[in-house]
Amino acid sequence: MAEEENCVRITRAAEKRALSAASGSPNEKRVVLGELQNLSNVVVPVNTKPVTKTKPKAKKAVTTTLISTTKGSPTKVVTDASYDDPQLCGAYASDIDDYLHIMEMESKRRPLPNYLEKVQKEVTANMRGVLVDWLVEVAEEYKLLPDTLYLAISYIDRFLSLDVVHQQKLQLLGVSSMLIASKSEEITALDAGDCCYILENRYPKEEVVRMEADILESLKFEMGNPTIKTFLRRFTSFAQKNNKSPNLQLEFLGYYIGELSLLDYNCVKFLPSLVAASVIFLAKFIIQPMIRPWGATLQQYSGYKPADLKDCVLIIHDLYVSRRGGPLQVIREKYKQHKFKYVASMPSPEIPASYFEDPKE
Repeated sequence: MAEEENCVRITRAAEKRALSAASGSPNEKRVVLGELQNLSNVVVPVNTKPVTKTKPKAKKAVTTTLISTTKGSPTKVVTDASYDDPQLCGAYASDIDDYLHIMEMESKRRPLPNYLEKVQKEVTANMRGVLVDWLVEVAEEYKLLPDTLYLAISYIDRFLSLDVVHQQKLQLLGVSSMLIASKSEEITALDAGDCCYILENRYPKEEVVRMEADILESLKFEMGNPTIKTFLRRFTSFAQKNNKSPNLQLEFLGYYIGELSLLDYNCVKFLPSLVAASVIFLAKFIIQPMIRPWGATLQQYSGYKPADLKDCVLIIHDLYVSRRGGPLQVIREKYKQHKFKYVASMPSPEIPASYFEDPKE
């Protein structure tokens, strides 16, 4: 029986070859990616229809629409010009912003503003700052995305708001949080073996995996939440709305101040969007100290008035001029490099009190 089926298969294949040979059509060949460069001699039929030049599309006029959102969230502005930029998702920008603001205010995604006093027994604000500074160095060494770093630190703050962690396990918590965040953000995530190496093999893989499971269970697998970086990316584009080309100095300075804000426990009480807005306020002030950094446009886009930002701006300004977090140098040294335009070396005067008053139209 098997031989008969084999004969049928051979006969059918032979019939197909015979039909192909009779029709005179040559066997088609699949073109693989490596062979594309050898197709220069292939004759392509020329389209004889006359080519008509199409006029370039006129740019859309920038129109601003104010949208009142749910109670407690800022007012959004949508510009038609952003529709042409797929990165800005102009068609649904206001919906995305509404969703992110609602998410950042959910209590299950927020750390307690005073968790070190209420929950922890051994961990201090200084220990937390040292841990964050070290994690920045780890992210640099393993070339991890900034989003991974911000997300990992949000996991740390949320976990410390729920469970008591002994001082000896703080570094393990930090690396395990980075492991979870990398699985969400990176193309090639860290693994437990990498974490053991980072921790100099002080903990076996089983300990790393157990801590990872503890974090996931404590946070009830609610791992997706907007961070400072989420809003900073958008506010940076708003701040450069009228620029003909991107201002790299403003972008890098924003990245630097944003990472500095992670060091200070006093910034935990602020919403990520408010910290991001404060970062842009301070970055613009450092670059052009004689010009008010917060105008009506940024106020409309972000939903924050200068007075709303004052407390946060003053904290991160103290960080910038080393009145806070002076011994923590990893972030400062990172942004003194040429690739970041040496933004960590830029001086900053004191901020005039008048800059925190509402901007005039």
